[in-house]
Amino acid sequence: MNDNDKKNIGDEFVEEDETVKSEDEQALEGLFDLVLPPGVPQKMIMEVQEKFNLELVTRKCAVKTVDVETDNLLVLRGELDSVNNAHDYIYEKLSAKYKYKR
Repeated sequence: MNDNDKKNIGDEFVEEDETVKSEDEQALEGLFDLVLPPGVPQKMIMEVQEKFNLELVTRKCAVKTVDVETDNLLVLRGELDSVNNAHDYIYEKLSAKYKYKR
């Protein structure tokens, strides 16, 4: 209950239902994030975003450096299959370019 909501007698005794989800939580339900590490080429991010129909957003994540700081990292958000396919595609492209070994 917000401060601006109309209050009735007895409302202070009503327990908030923890199972009720906010609109933001409902909008994100069923979506998954693929956090992109710094250094992924912008051209590849745009290609993957279009190819797999993903949304590019930022997300605060703790990055462990000398001091733990929260940074805004780029995230590709979408359905699980699309996110997994995008991960595999990015890994293949970068491993071909930089000769990664599994």
